[in-house]
Parts: sequence; structure tokens; C-alpha cells
Amino acid sequence: MLARRTFALINRMFHADEARAHCDVPCGIYDPHLAQVAALTVVRMNQLITDLAPPTAMEKAERDKYMHALVRYTQTKEEHAELVKHEVRIIRGDFFKPDNSPDNIGEIVDGIMKTASAARQNIDADAGNKLLDLVNQFAEAFWKAKGVDTKKASSNQAAGGEFVVPA
Repeated sequence: MLARRTFALINRMFHADEARAHCDVPCGIYDPHLAQVAALTVVRMNQLITDLAPPTAMEKAERDKYMHALVRYTQTKEEHAELVKHEVRIIRGDFFKPDNSPDNIGEIVDGIMKTASAARQNIDADAGNKLLDLVNQFAEAFWKAKGVDTKKASSNQAAGGEFVVPA
């Protein structure tokens, strides 16, 4: 009880202003690049799954190799689709404010969330490509809100595709 009263007295004597930040360290660092790479990974995993040749025989070793690759590609695709959603939610919730948000940011974010879910549910190259396109639209809106010009650049990855990046 004495300790409680002591701390209450200290708090009254040395009042501190409340600090707020999106993380424990108010870093102010936001960048949609991780969401873009995650979306491109979804595209690539769809490509790898589609190109995966089923075993010609049902021998255990061949079947196991096929199933192992299929499970790994599928799990990676699903994890990265969820990562897209996570990164976009953070930037949307913590960076965009009424004074810097484009009129269609809610529509873009909603599209990303639904398309990322669709990309998780199926082996769907169209959903993966649409997800990358929507994330690039989000990146363009992000950089525009920061007053930074953008350009499209090749991802230089096996999946192909482009990223919206600062010019």
C-alpha cells in the first residue's frame, strides 16, 4: 500500500505527457515494399505450383517429393498473401490520415484484402497478378501522399512483374 501511494505521489509531482506511435519506438518508417515483394511471391508460388509436374508413377519417393513441394509452395503462397494484408493494414491504419489519404484508398485496401484472401483460397494466377497490381496502386498512393514521384520498374525476379517505386 505504501508503494502504491508513493508512485501516485511521484506521478502527480512529475507528470509526463502521453506519447503515441504505431510501434514502441516512434520511428515513422513506413514503406510498401514488403507488401509488394509478398504479392510478387504469391505470383511466383502460383507459377511454381502450376509448373509442378505430378509424379508419373505412384512410387512413394516420387509422390513424397511432389507432395512436399506442393505443400511448401502452397504454404509460402498463403503466408505471403497474409503478409500483404498485414503490411497494408499497418500503413493504412498508421500512416494514412484524412489529410493525406486519396479518395479511393478505402477501395484499394478493400480490394487488396479480398484479393489476398482469394489468392489464398485457390491456385489462381489471375488473383496473384491482380493482388500485385492492387498493391502497386497502394504503393503509388503511399508515395504520392509523401510527395514523392513514382515510376514502374521491373522486379528483376523470376516471377516477372513490376513494382511502383520512387522515381
